[in-house]
Amino acid sequence: MDARLEQQTLKRSIAATLCVSVLGIVFGLISGSESILFDGMFSAIDSVMSALSLFVARLAMRDSSDRFQHGFWHLEPLVAALNGAILTLLCLYAFLNAVQGIIKGGHTLAFGPALGYALVVAVICLVMYRMEKRVNARIDSVFIRIDAQSWLMAGLITLALIAAFALSLVLERTAWVIYTPYVDVVLLAVLTLCFLPVPIGIVIRAMKEVLLIAPRELDQQVHAVMESVMQRDGLRHYYSHVARTGRGNFIEIHILTTPEFAANAGVATLDDVRTQIGAALSIAPQQRWFTVCFTADERWM
Repeated sequence: MDARLEQQTLKRSIAATLCVSVLGIVFGLISGSESILFDGMFSAIDSVMSALSLFVARLAMRDSSDRFQHGFWHLEPLVAALNGAILTLLCLYAFLNAVQGIIKGGHTLAFGPALGYALVVAVICLVMYRMEKRVNARIDSVFIRIDAQSWLMAGLITLALIAAFALSLVLERTAWVIYTPYVDVVLLAVLTLCFLPVPIGIVIRAMKEVLLIAPRELDQQVHAVMESVMQRDGLRHYYSHVARTGRGNFIEIHILTTPEFAANAGVATLDDVRTQIGAALSIAPQQRWFTVCFTADERWM
């Protein structure tokens, strides 16, 4: 059910993003606004990445294969890193264009159509953001979380456009009219710098998973669980290794027992320890690769 809801949400997002993209490109060309054109291109790229995310989300729900014996979880952070990297490059390119526009003295644009576009798109973006946040509170999907952040960023950009275009309409009737050609390019420069940390943050989080850096909260949870387990007789020490990639959590625990425990404990006893550890973890069984090993020889730790 969660996988179906995730895919339905991503499909709605793709359709809405394509709609915003077409509106942005068309109205950007009509009004002559580079900031609107940037918004449209941002949405176009985002729709492509959402489609790729949908494809990977379907793969991630499949069982492992002979070639991908750990499943397809590792594809999720790769797609997230690619998404963040492309959006980062787009923001940097837009910023350089804005700086070039400021140097050239800005340009005039039709603020009326631009304001109408911004009002429509702001409503779409904020509605999509609220819907995806509500859905992700139930299913905790990395793809929907990133997509919701993209909708929020687009919505805030559009709200800033509304404020700037409305102010420009007022300035056209005052002595400050000489500054209106700079509104669009200055706004574009400010917006790209303000929202650049969002895709950079996506890349950093994704690369932590690609590099298999142990997530602190998962590592702390495993240690907390093992503290109570190690109080059982016959368990001397343990080492744990954790990693997260996409929705998959990899947990490996090696337990050192006494020789007496190893000689007397049966398979049922070992399974009881595994069950105790697994039940105490908050990670759902379908989202974890869980291994517990026992040895009485410290060389195997």
